[in-house]
Amino acid sequence: MVKEIKFGRISRTANVRMLNDMHDVLYDKKQMSIKKNPELYYMYRDLYKDDYDFETIKKHNLRYDITVIPPKMIGREYVKTAGHCHPKVPDTDVSYPEVYQILEGYATYLLQKMEGGKVEDVVVINAQAGDYVVIPPDYCHITINTSDETLKMANWVCREFSSIYDPIKQRSGGAYYLLDTGFIKNPEYYKVPQIRYLSPVEYPKFGLNNGQDMYNLVTGIGKLKFLTSPLEYMDDFDYIIGN
Repeated sequence: MVKEIKFGRISRTANVRMLNDMHDVLYDKKQMSIKKNPELYYMYRDLYKDDYDFETIKKHNLRYDITVIPPKMIGREYVKTAGHCHPKVPDTDVSYPEVYQILEGYATYLLQKMEGGKVEDVVVINAQAGDYVVIPPDYCHITINTSDETLKMANWVCREFSSIYDPIKQRSGGAYYLLDTGFIKNPEYYKVPQIRYLSPVEYPKFGLNNGQDMYNLVTGIGKLKFLTSPLEYMDDFDYIIGN
């Protein structure tokens, strides 16, 4: 796998997630007894096509990333990201949202909302090239590649925070594992709700129009304000998540 990506005028070396990095969140931890430590997926952070774009993106406290997940099985489980949550916006009780676009391949997004250690909601969204998936405030999320194709996805997110991995890590993964036989509940969670299945959204208010490259929002970057000031858009998030 190529570990460097060329994007506009810049190049980025991948942050590589290895099998050993995933020990705490895997369904089949016996895989960790294998001596090999293969690369699982590749993260290219803080991308921009030229200096002007970078200054625009930085001025609006945003970041554009690309993640590449080749097809793979880890025992009986489909390859996935480690899973993470987002911190709360300062002086609020609402966490930062995020938006993804599938560039190539197919993705299954598992979203879960936690309240006081209890899972209140679990949502699964299946997406393909061109689709958008909005991660609303207060949802942790995991991305899974169930296809035999490489998944390439982009995301916009506020640049002022770091992802929080412990809530997923401490429970040995998400509320559900996706195996070759389908989803099964993670026994480390108590009273997990049934999965709600939603479709990807097209949301012109946020500049999310099918068939348009999400990076191009850099020229209308004000539409991404929902990523840095989510309290102003809570009704929109309720609509997107089906509440």
